[in-house]
Amino acid sequence: MTVQPPARRPCASCPYREDVPPGIWAEKEYAKLPTFDEPTWAQPGTLFLCHQHDRDDDRARVCAGWAGCHDMSQSLGLRIAAASGEVTPETAEAIYDYVSPVPLFASGAEAAAHGRSGIDDPDIDAVLAIRKIERRRTDLTEPKGN
Repeated sequence: MTVQPPARRPCASCPYREDVPPGIWAEKEYAKLPTFDEPTWAQPGTLFLCHQHDRDDDRARVCAGWAGCHDMSQSLGLRIAAASGEVTPETAEAIYDYVSPVPLFASGAEAAAHGRSGIDDPDIDAVLAIRKIERRRTDLTEPKGN
């Protein structure tokens, strides 16, 4: 299966969007974002996919916020995906050329700091976004303890 290019605009719950409420994702999801700010050799060797679909879903696509925030010409994950065939040459080109139509944070670190700021006390907008995500992606929710 090949990964699809980014959507025309980052989804409404994208952690890279400046207008997304903080605290809608788990800490482990926010922790991934700053790793893509690192020099190429220190970055994860994987693509950052949109949270709307599972990696093995035919609709899996590169996160538009990730593609718009980070310098894709320096992306280790994109280089590996292009070399391995995980993305087609056309998809790689679409990722390299992607420009977000909505404001994004300037870095993964900024996006993560914003997101983490609401984890312990999400506002009503965050709670509504969380509920929508839970309806769509029950595999991302952690089981409640006893």
